[in-house]
Amino acid sequence: MASRIARRLTWKSRCPCSAEAPRPRGVSAVVRRQCSSKQAITQETLPKRSPFRPAPNSMHDWIGPPNPLSNLRPIIYHIHENETELEKRLRNLRQETEDWNHDFWTNQNISFRKEKDAFIISQLKKKGLSERDEQGRKRALDSEEMAVFYKSFLDQNKTRHANYNKEWYRRNFTITLLMGQVTLRKAWKTITERHSDKKKGTSTT
Repeated sequence: MASRIARRLTWKSRCPCSAEAPRPRGVSAVVRRQCSSKQAITQETLPKRSPFRPAPNSMHDWIGPPNPLSNLRPIIYHIHENETELEKRLRNLRQETEDWNHDFWTNQNISFRKEKDAFIISQLKKKGLSERDEQGRKRALDSEEMAVFYKSFLDQNKTRHANYNKEWYRRNFTITLLMGQVTLRKAWKTITERHSDKKKGTSTT
């Protein structure tokens, strides 16, 4: 069951606040993926990915809690006993893709958060307002004002998002192809073993 869930999340790399795959689909995609951390975020203060690892005797893939920056759940893939070279290649590619996806959205979310904060401050200054009101609460812009920023951010990152999608599809095509090869080889191995056992039973009688 856990293995099936892990495979499903590999294709989706689901964000905890969205049921869609992490692909840029307009303004809402950017909003959903903004960094959830409330602290000032810099490259030097990036939290490490979860150090947790499944127990050596675990028989399933491990799906960790959402990362506070990428909003993606990390997956540690189980290494099967007697793993073939093809299965190892598939597992490594899936793990590498998880890490690549995490890195992309971490950097993207950090950029989004920084640029959004800078935009809000600049717009407040134009109005002659401070960042906080008299009660110390952080001021915000209305949806129409923020829509200007969202559109600008998407336009500036259009090429980057397009390149991300191309690489995403390329990786998943390769993963799907390898999974198909692994499944076929397992099926062929099962068939040949059954045929061999049947021949041995026939020769014994």
